[in-house]
Amino acid sequence: MNALVSLDQMMVPDHLDGSCGRNRASSRSQLAAVDDRSAVLAWLARYADSPATLASYRKEAERLMLWCVLQRGAALSDLTHEDLLLYQRFLGDPQPVERWVMAPGQKPGRNSSRWRPFAGPLGPSSLRQALSILNAMFSWLVEAGYLAGNPLALSRRKRRQVVPRVSRFLPTEHWDVVKAAIEAMPVSSERERLHASRCRWLFSLLYIGGLRVSEICGASMGGFFSRRGTDGRERWWLEITGKGSKTRLVPATGELMAELMRYRKAHALNALPSEGEDTPLLMTLIAPIKPMARSAIHEVVKGVMHAAAAALRGRGPSFEAAATHLEQASTHWIRHTAGSHLSEKVDLKVVRDNLGHANISTTSIYLHTEDDARHDATAAGHRVGWRTP
Repeated sequence: MNALVSLDQMMVPDHLDGSCGRNRASSRSQLAAVDDRSAVLAWLARYADSPATLASYRKEAERLMLWCVLQRGAALSDLTHEDLLLYQRFLGDPQPVERWVMAPGQKPGRNSSRWRPFAGPLGPSSLRQALSILNAMFSWLVEAGYLAGNPLALSRRKRRQVVPRVSRFLPTEHWDVVKAAIEAMPVSSERERLHASRCRWLFSLLYIGGLRVSEICGASMGGFFSRRGTDGRERWWLEITGKGSKTRLVPATGELMAELMRYRKAHALNALPSEGEDTPLLMTLIAPIKPMARSAIHEVVKGVMHAAAAALRGRGPSFEAAATHLEQASTHWIRHTAGSHLSEKVDLKVVRDNLGHANISTTSIYLHTEDDARHDATAAGHRVGWRTP
């Protein structure tokens, strides 16, 4: 195998496929896999119901297998502790660059000849994450009876620097700057108007709903529905399928419903979605209308954060640290921000259930009543507070 291709397309030479690897277990394997690539794919198949985890794990397994074949000239099941030390150094400086690293500004698809497994050298945090994932993979292959031992198990455990939780969410003053950046977006052209409307709706979903990006990508507007509570009041909800294909109900507060209607009006849709409507929860700007991809959502969020950071820098040098913090923010930070802000105002059970950290039952009358109370607590204590023209 001379060409650099993704794991899906990889054709490994017989002498490097691991069928006779030195680290293969002598006992009976619980896997049908007889070569390294098949064994790795069996490990990855366990995460088919969690797209974000699957993508992250596949990336690390793919990088290692490509390095084994193209750089080290060894099968995955031949790797020793010393090999993994070399690989660790490689992650921090993938050479040669033209073979391993994507060209600046390019994001070709995984099937493109211009695709590369790295955007650049891994920093300390990304390096720890990569080795942690590979350690989990090797441990599972040992447990499955495919490998005799885990070559990463001998690695020295460095004490991890504890990163304060505050570093991954936005304090109120930073969140206000983000909102202001969205409200100040240009709306001169039709595309600008639709983009500004989409940004406001996206951040409403991330903050009011506390949704994961994968949940936004996979949901449609038909998930909104109205239900009469035990107190006789009508409340709107959004049914979401989250991690592990678990379903939960997110309170669609009055503010979230107003933002939904505002977003739909921008696209000349009826104010409220119909039952079973398949319109994506977050739409592309051009026809045919499709759900936005995860990568595109991340790019939109990064664009907003950079605009907010630029606005802060305009206030003077004393705001540089805050601007840098905003530039580091990712889509998931908004979910953390929502949970952090909400936990200051309502019971933690409300936060847990809203963010999907536990299963929710809607069949029990007792829990149904709790759902209504959760809706009221969320609506009363948790708002974006857009300045609607």
